[in-house]
Amino acid sequence: MSNSHMTMTLAHAVREGRRFWGSEDGVALWQAQRACLGPLCESRFGSHSLQLGMASRLTDMCPIRHAMSWAPTRALAQDDATLVCDPSALPLADESLDLVLVHHLLEVMPDAHHLVREAARVTRDDGLLVMMGWNPFGADALGHLSPANRRRWPCKGHWRRSGRLREWLAFVDFEIDRVDYCGFRLPGGHIHNLGLETLGRRYNLPFGGCYLIVARRKKIPVQPLRTSLRRDSMAGNWLGPAALHRDHGGRSRHATHAHDDRMAEVD
Repeated sequence: MSNSHMTMTLAHAVREGRRFWGSEDGVALWQAQRACLGPLCESRFGSHSLQLGMASRLTDMCPIRHAMSWAPTRALAQDDATLVCDPSALPLADESLDLVLVHHLLEVMPDAHHLVREAARVTRDDGLLVMMGWNPFGADALGHLSPANRRRWPCKGHWRRSGRLREWLAFVDFEIDRVDYCGFRLPGGHIHNLGLETLGRRYNLPFGGCYLIVARRKKIPVQPLRTSLRRDSMAGNWLGPAALHRDHGGRSRHATHAHDDRMAEVD
């Protein structure tokens, strides 16, 4: 897909998406998502954050100083802190953001895995990558399966289960820290059901209309193997050659030689 075609496709999706998020149902769902995201954002500090999506900024309660939004064209930019670009090729340095929120954009991206790769690339080692999407097992999935409803927002696009995103994140060395659900309602019901929302959030039932995935960069465990070997060698030199052949704790001479051979292989 050419860049111009990509821009036109995304611009159309953004206009449709903003109409939905400005509707009564969209505002109610946005508020439910904000309540779900709030505890996570309120504890995040740093210099830069980015929200990739169509809705109003959800990270405004975050104490991160410089919060950016995204738009596919300059005409759709809503403020001066808007990044206008192809979201699968972000003009940002590696590991430059403390928080990246991908908000219902994966469903409409032609190459969604490229967006995941870019979002991971610009997230700091100690930063958070958060993704919100439509839950294919929620009440809204019935509308998504209907051919008539698939032509309207938010039922357009490709809804992905959290397990698929876990696989994509693994390829970019990220792992899911937690998955939360929100936007609970009965099929055909309203999102304004605060009792159902409270119950679903309390037990984190996997039937909410949306999921919230929190991912972090994988930590590579440090094993100070060579340091311990060096200490063993120093101990052997200090105690003398005879100590290397001493049977500690009933260990046989054969086992001692095998241990020494493994040490030599590591070195």
